[in-house]
Amino acid sequence: MAITERNGPAPAMVEQIPTRRVSSMGRSVRRRRRTIAFLFLLPALAVNLLVIGGPGASSLYYAFTDWNGFTSPEFTGFANAARLAGDADFWNAIGHNFIYMVFFLSVPLVMGLAGAFMLSRIRRGVTLFRVLFFIPYLIASVVNAQIWKNLLDPVSGLAPQLNEFGIHALDNIYFFGDSDLSLLSVAFVDNWHFWGFLVVLFVAAMQGVDGSRFEAARIDGANAWQEFWHVALPGIRPTLMFAVMMISLWSLLAFDYAYALTGGGPAGSSDLVSLLVNRTAFGSLEAGYAAFIALAMSALGAAFLVIFAIIRRNEDETN
Repeated sequence: MAITERNGPAPAMVEQIPTRRVSSMGRSVRRRRRTIAFLFLLPALAVNLLVIGGPGASSLYYAFTDWNGFTSPEFTGFANAARLAGDADFWNAIGHNFIYMVFFLSVPLVMGLAGAFMLSRIRRGVTLFRVLFFIPYLIASVVNAQIWKNLLDPVSGLAPQLNEFGIHALDNIYFFGDSDLSLLSVAFVDNWHFWGFLVVLFVAAMQGVDGSRFEAARIDGANAWQEFWHVALPGIRPTLMFAVMMISLWSLLAFDYAYALTGGGPAGSSDLVSLLVNRTAFGSLEAGYAAFIALAMSALGAAFLVIFAIIRRNEDETN
């Protein structure tokens, strides 16, 4: 009995040694894979630092100078910050950016979710519909803008064509020339280009949701709305959060459609911060002040990223 008791623990000790070795080997393999992956990414990171980091660092310096883009810059400290705080044009433009953000976080997001859910329920022609929805996103922004500018022209656009059929709903409506309509008209055209991308994004996400969840919901008697709200939407939550973050940041950077359709007019009614930066740098030749405006918007974008990162971390901890 004494011999048995003395030798009893030995097998457990023998079993623990290989387990530790396997665990150590696993960590070593994972570390080696991360190192190899980093080495592969290193050239791309170097190019990004050269192409983006260099100009970014230069802009950071020029933001605190009085510089016209040609002569030697003169360091002015926080003079540009004081000027920005009292710049009515800046506050007008950033207000329009937030209106843009609210619009795109509601209209195209809802349209994208609805379109994706409907496409996820059909069995035939899904690929064809995906292509049709995605085509506007592939067309150059300037081309899209010119098409809609011609269509909505009150003199030579859709309005006189409708008049021939006795329809006068668009008569004397200057979508891009009326200060009350210009910003929403630009957002409408931009939405036509953008919402198909959201449809394709959400369709791909919904296809990743376990089909047994939908089947269980149908067995329980759920209707289409209940399936969407209780099954599809929670299933694509990470993708939805990504879309919200992307739209929020993109709304702060919007430029192309406003520039092509209205140029920020009339009377600044559709002005955006990116247009203001462009005018300040290349129109007024105040590149230093323009760099500070861009720096302020970068800081705002970074704040949004931090907020989304905190929300994501809290969700991960909750789950």
